[in-house]
Amino acid sequence: MSFSSEIKEEISKINNLKNKEEVIYEFVGYLITANVYEKGKFLEYSTENEYNINRFNKLLNNLQIDYDIKIKGKTFIIKFNKEIPLIKKEEILKSLIKENIKENLVKAFVRGSFLGSGSINNPNNKYHMEVVLKNKENLEILNNQILKYKINLKELRRKNTYSLYTKEGEEISKFLALIGANSSVIKFEEIRVLRDIRNNINRKVNCETANLNKTVNAAVKQIDNIKLIYKMNKQDKLSDNLKEIAKLRLENPDASLIELGNMLSTPLGKSGVNYRLKKIEEIAEELRSK
Repeated sequence: MSFSSEIKEEISKINNLKNKEEVIYEFVGYLITANVYEKGKFLEYSTENEYNINRFNKLLNNLQIDYDIKIKGKTFIIKFNKEIPLIKKEEILKSLIKENIKENLVKAFVRGSFLGSGSINNPNNKYHMEVVLKNKENLEILNNQILKYKINLKELRRKNTYSLYTKEGEEISKFLALIGANSSVIKFEEIRVLRDIRNNINRKVNCETANLNKTVNAAVKQIDNIKLIYKMNKQDKLSDNLKEIAKLRLENPDASLIELGNMLSTPLGKSGVNYRLKKIEEIAEELRSK
């Protein structure tokens, strides 16, 4: 089961069907989504998610609206007369625009919109939540209600629809809490924590690997320089200090600059060792250029 389906299973079981006002607001949340179509005297709601259709079915029964339901391939389609639902829709949308609506009703409205056409990716892979709406007006009404809870979603215009979406884990978590998906919030946060830990470890490993590769490449180049000088019998160009560091580098190809510095008869720091190796490099480059 997808993460979206788990969320919808949870919120479809919220036991608030005795509250007629909440039922109406949740029902209208469904109606503003892009999955509801007008077909003559009828409205049709289609979905492939069984939890969406089961919840919508309960809302229609609660509101005593007659309907027919059919299955076409993997899609559930529920058909009902549009007269009463559209009247309720217009009343609710006007109230959301003009009035200070009770929190439980706002949450029911937002929950209905998510059940109607919302989705959330598996957070193990990426953070992405989206609700697809019929038009710009519906998008603005829904977004304004969500903004009351300091949840910031972005708007996207598609060919025939509009979307509210976010790729931010924090916003998704707050949205799930708003619609009453409490168990899903806990699961989502657990995944977020593990993912953040994993990402931090990966960044650290990548950084350490990059540093190690840099150190190895530098050591290989240093050894090549020293071998070139000895191969061309030009070790007389090396001072005693340079001969000492050259000998240690050849004998300890994996040693860091700090480790090489500690091996010297008179220990040196990293910068001192690096200076001597740079002098050897200059001599080698001079020999190469001849």
